[in-house]
Amino acid sequence: MVNSSWLGLKNKVIIVTGGASGIGKHIARTLKDTGAQVVVGDLNAETGSQDEEGIYYVQLDVTKKASVEHLVDHVVAKFGTVDGLVNNAGINLPRLLVDFKGEKPEYELDEKAFDLMIGVNQKGVFFMTQAVVREFLKKGSGVVVNTSSEAGMEGSNGQSCYSATKAAVNGFTRSWAKELGSHHIRVVAVAPGINEKTGLTTDAYNEALAYTRNITVDQLGTDYAKAIPLGRPGRLDDIGNLVTYLLSDRADYITGTTINITGGKSRG
Repeated sequence: MVNSSWLGLKNKVIIVTGGASGIGKHIARTLKDTGAQVVVGDLNAETGSQDEEGIYYVQLDVTKKASVEHLVDHVVAKFGTVDGLVNNAGINLPRLLVDFKGEKPEYELDEKAFDLMIGVNQKGVFFMTQAVVREFLKKGSGVVVNTSSEAGMEGSNGQSCYSATKAAVNGFTRSWAKELGSHHIRVVAVAPGINEKTGLTTDAYNEALAYTRNITVDQLGTDYAKAIPLGRPGRLDDIGNLVTYLLSDRADYITGTTINITGGKSRG
């Protein structure tokens, strides 16, 4: 567990999008352990509900500007302010540019899949950051942490559109940091690689990924000792701890950069 007193996040109001499951849920819990007031915005949340740990939930569709603005207005009305934002909501649909084998056209990138990934991973980050930064400007401070991916820095076989959306997130991060630095607002990103499995790793996802890489599902397993210098996949704690640190004033000179968290597997 991170040292909550050292980080100074107690009572800070932090929004985590896509925090009802997967990596986002772990980030939300890690932040809650520091004493922060965590608000999860998620498509699968009931507005006004609260879990046993005191994390507050608001229903959110990051692809809809009205939904995003409702979330931010709701948070400010209830908690008085917003101190941090974690843009974690994302979607990955493995798709080939061209189904060169011609066996599964459903795994070829089409407009529907393209628009969905762009909408959630790219437009959603834009909508959320714009709405929250309007609140940051009123108080003269704030931190945005974007969830990128190793794929956005290195590219990824069978995941070109997803990789492109995460590369866009890296571009947003660098540009917004330059725009907002003089207003004492920091913008950073984290780029996880291969991580321990969450409930979001479905059979359907594995089947699609295996096809796009021309291997079987059984072959998706990796010899981590060879692929990752540290010899293991990332833990959710690794990501949660890094995001929490970046939101704190202990990281107050870090902005405009994407930090890879891949055990040495990729650049960053």
